[in-house]
Amino acid sequence: MKKFKISLVAQIAIALLLGFIVGIFMQDCADVAKMYIKPIGDIFLNLLKFIVVPLVLLSIVCSIISMKDIKSLGRLGVRSLLYFMVTTVLAVTMGLVVSTSLSGYFPSLELVKAAEEIEAPTITLMDQVVNFFPKNMIDPLLNNAMMQVIVIAIMLGFAIVKVGEKAAPVARLIEGLNEVTVTILGYIMAIAPLGVFCLLCPVVAENGTKILGTYASLIGVTYLCFVIHAVVVYSGAVAVLAKMNPLRFFKHMGPAMLFAYSSDSSLATLPVNMKCNEKLGVRESIRNFVLPMGATINMDGVAIYLGVTAVFIAKCCGVELGMGQYMSIAFACTVASIGTPGIPGGALALMAMVFASAGIPLEGVALVAGIDRIVDMGRTTMSVTGDASCAVVMEHLERNNKNL
Repeated sequence: MKKFKISLVAQIAIALLLGFIVGIFMQDCADVAKMYIKPIGDIFLNLLKFIVVPLVLLSIVCSIISMKDIKSLGRLGVRSLLYFMVTTVLAVTMGLVVSTSLSGYFPSLELVKAAEEIEAPTITLMDQVVNFFPKNMIDPLLNNAMMQVIVIAIMLGFAIVKVGEKAAPVARLIEGLNEVTVTILGYIMAIAPLGVFCLLCPVVAENGTKILGTYASLIGVTYLCFVIHAVVVYSGAVAVLAKMNPLRFFKHMGPAMLFAYSSDSSLATLPVNMKCNEKLGVRESIRNFVLPMGATINMDGVAIYLGVTAVFIAKCCGVELGMGQYMSIAFACTVASIGTPGIPGGALALMAMVFASAGIPLEGVALVAGIDRIVDMGRTTMSVTGDASCAVVMEHLERNNKNL
């Protein structure tokens, strides 16, 4: 008899459902879930973070080596960057428009000062550009500075292609290390359903339904924007630019989207996203280049959330926003989303900058910090889906050598 086997997407979906159910029943003993269940999820997340840096570094270098055409690679990079920038601007704009239209549903909350002083980071676009380039080759690998790791990988790959035959032993070594890394990744993914359950259960147990009710309007508007962006922008891009049925796209992206929702980390989801893109027919050379770049600089979900939250806090605090402030928020959200770490809670680190750009009280960060994890799961899913949509679009354009 044929052995029955449950697919990865089904396993993760079941783990996700069980995590919600068990978490609801453990609301009265959230400390137990946090103390005994969460550590198992943290172990799984740590293993993924452990493999992400070598996976990104080696896969990009191998991608460049396999293409052997620096001109084609440069075209792919420019196209991908343009795609990410356009979708981010659309995400911010849509978030501001929808949240402003529905701002009448936002409550008036008493502004309570945060327990500790909140300072707005002053980060400009040029600061972000400068931070892309590493001071040395070791620190980015140790500190998970993914954009700097990508820069290192690109320079290393270009150099190997340029040197040619003399660098062949180095190329074979890197390709061998990449195969070893992928094998280790397979071992880690074998426990993915358990990791998903242990990551989600404590979150539901700790937050319960009370905090969701208090901020239902913010959560609802944010997720509404996520759905609109996915249906309109991503489906449209996949259908028009990649000539692919959006239903097929989302069907094969199921495991990555579910994993992103539960793990709350675009970087941790990167290995799963690569597997899904393989099923979507994206060549290894393209997915190994586009997806790590997207996991680092493409944060459409963050851009939407920052825009919606800025309008939410402004409404709650009685701050009237003018066109100039909306423009400031849009620019700050775009810059901040590009620099947001692909880790849980990364958006909170730059939310104060967005608030300061429009004169919104910085203490508002404390008001939304409690639901950040709940919304972060959705915005991570959005960002991961955006990375994949770019990959399938680039696959179609490169295969047919068309312009955007």
